[in-house]
Amino acid sequence: MRTVDEHLAKLLDLIGPLQPYDQPLLESLGLPLVDDVVSPIDLPRFTNSAMDGYAVRAVDVQGANREFPVTLPVVGEQAAGSSTPTALTSKTAVKIMTGAPLPSGADTVVPIELTDGGDADVQIYQARRAGENVRPSGEDVAAGEIVAEAGTVLGAREVGLLASLGFARLRARPRPRVVVLSTGTELREPGSRLDYDSIYDGNSYMLAACARAAGAIAYRVGITSDDPREFADVLNDQLVRADLVVTSGGISKGAYDVVKAALTDVGTVEFAEVAMQPGKPQGFGTVGEEKTPIVTLPGNPVSSYVSFEVFVLPMLRRMMGKLPYRRPLVQATMTEEIRSPSGRRQYLRGWFEVSSRGARVTPVSGPGSHLVAGLSRANCLVVVDEDETALHVGDTAKVLVLDRDF
Repeated sequence: MRTVDEHLAKLLDLIGPLQPYDQPLLESLGLPLVDDVVSPIDLPRFTNSAMDGYAVRAVDVQGANREFPVTLPVVGEQAAGSSTPTALTSKTAVKIMTGAPLPSGADTVVPIELTDGGDADVQIYQARRAGENVRPSGEDVAAGEIVAEAGTVLGAREVGLLASLGFARLRARPRPRVVVLSTGTELREPGSRLDYDSIYDGNSYMLAACARAAGAIAYRVGITSDDPREFADVLNDQLVRADLVVTSGGISKGAYDVVKAALTDVGTVEFAEVAMQPGKPQGFGTVGEEKTPIVTLPGNPVSSYVSFEVFVLPMLRRMMGKLPYRRPLVQATMTEEIRSPSGRRQYLRGWFEVSSRGARVTPVSGPGSHLVAGLSRANCLVVVDEDETALHVGDTAKVLVLDRDF
């Protein structure tokens, strides 16, 4: 059996980053930038008021207080987005709204609550220093400044900044299109009637959800039977919209392992056993004229989920140009003892929490690869290396914390 790291290396060699192109700004959310983004403008674009009030010269309101207010004639009004440039002369005031351009000649803004709010004349009850309540042009961003470096993954805050700088589109790698197929004559669609020996198809929903959570576009095709020709026909029909195909089931050593039967003769799909538990049977390669990458995962739900997390997630991140490819390991103290077979890397479901006593992890459910309810109650995977056969209470464990951005 090959190791987990050896198998992952082969999968990452199979694919590369997708070709970038200009995408609408909002569609770029969660994607890494290909190039540095340089601001074309200052931000703020112009010096403006931080408050509703009166634009004045600070020297003209020196000594103002409520007992002896300074009275100035109001010679104009500035509203955000609906005013023309205004100049301020000595010992006058301009009524101004938040965000409106500061009149030339003014150097401070007196908040309206420190005045009588007059229209023709205004009484100012408190002195201001030059620059108070004023937002200088370029204070936040200067034109020509790099505001987002290549590799930056765009979040809501970055999207807000780039929209404020006038970017409607950005060059980014696209989201991989992932076609998800489940195999098995016994499978039924959720909501349909079950026969005595049939089960609902949870895997394709779970894997499609995993792909979406990773930032990909998921196409859940649904179920194919154990007929290799049917599987091959469905697969070929789907390749036109796939950057990656992910299947579950049909790759073990049974008589009805449809994926293995359909793809073994292709010549570019390899099936192997990986020294891990769960998830020992694995397959990968390319299919079709365009050599579309395909990853074939085992059919037991926990095996399928763990295999996606360990192998497919790094592939999707590589295709999007996201670093790092693999979810980082953290350390936590074991609260219960666990056993592990020698020679295999085991991924056990657990509950990770951080308290005043530090990071701790508690096993959840048993090790069976069919225990999907236990998987749903876990928020991490405890990683037990090939040369470890047990972790005791108080030992330090390596943990993959799930559902966390990285």
